[in-house]
Amino acid sequence: MDRKKALVTGGEWGMGRGIALVLAKEGYDIAFSYYPEVQNDADAVSTTTELLNEAGAKCWAFPADLSKKESAKELFEAAVKEMGTLDLLVNCAGVNIPLPVQDLTEENVDYLMTLDFRTYIMMMHYASRYMIDNNIKGNIINVTSSRGERAYSNAGIYCGIKAGLNKMVEAFALDLSSYGIRINNVAPGAVRVRTNDELLAMKSGTDTDYFWSEDFLTDPDKVNNNFWDSLGPKIPLGRAGLPQDIGQAIAFLASDKASYITGVTLRVDGGLILPGMPEDPFIPGNGWK
Repeated sequence: MDRKKALVTGGEWGMGRGIALVLAKEGYDIAFSYYPEVQNDADAVSTTTELLNEAGAKCWAFPADLSKKESAKELFEAAVKEMGTLDLLVNCAGVNIPLPVQDLTEENVDYLMTLDFRTYIMMMHYASRYMIDNNIKGNIINVTSSRGERAYSNAGIYCGIKAGLNKMVEAFALDLSSYGIRINNVAPGAVRVRTNDELLAMKSGTDTDYFWSEDFLTDPDKVNNNFWDSLGPKIPLGRAGLPQDIGQAIAFLASDKASYITGVTLRVDGGLILPGMPEDPFIPGNGWK
């Protein structure tokens, strides 16, 4: 049986890798993009490619800086050309650069608006246009965030973008329903995006690394008592999320089992935001308990 084809942006590590690997096991061949200027990107791409091949998938990796406006179209066209068709688009690539409103810069705003918002929109446009023109009843799924529902300090732009995507998918679902194309969102909560080994290999960290520390460079044993281990018990279901949790949700939404679901944002967060924000280090106590 022919394998379906999926394009996953930001698929070289973290959530993107977890999503790609689950989809590979579900019978998809995978094209994924990676950010070519990040540290250890070659190792990440090699590892992801090896894992996808072991899962039985053909895969193609494409360097793409999706904070640049022209990159979305270039990535989409290159990926579809190599795969020959497209059944599923997963928009996953994105980042938050934490700053309070009073410290924002035009560069910061433009970067986030292009990477996290405009690129998602244009990728949805290219995928839907391709599916319509080729009579493909496919799926489009965006990775948004629980931050689209709850406010976080130093994340106003990111929260606003994710909230916008959550509402946008409802309207886009109406646009595409008559073509048999379904479009949905998955909204992760706190997901362990780096393994301990990956944290140890890093020379610097960002907001999405929750929370890399310079101490790891001088005292590697400290990485074993990291942010995720202390956060897990504070979440109602008792653990931090894993990339495969998000992958399983996406595989379900893209499957025939979800053939009557479109225009929804499925929160996958272990109950994280039901009582509040336990991952905020400035909130005292033991989370929801």
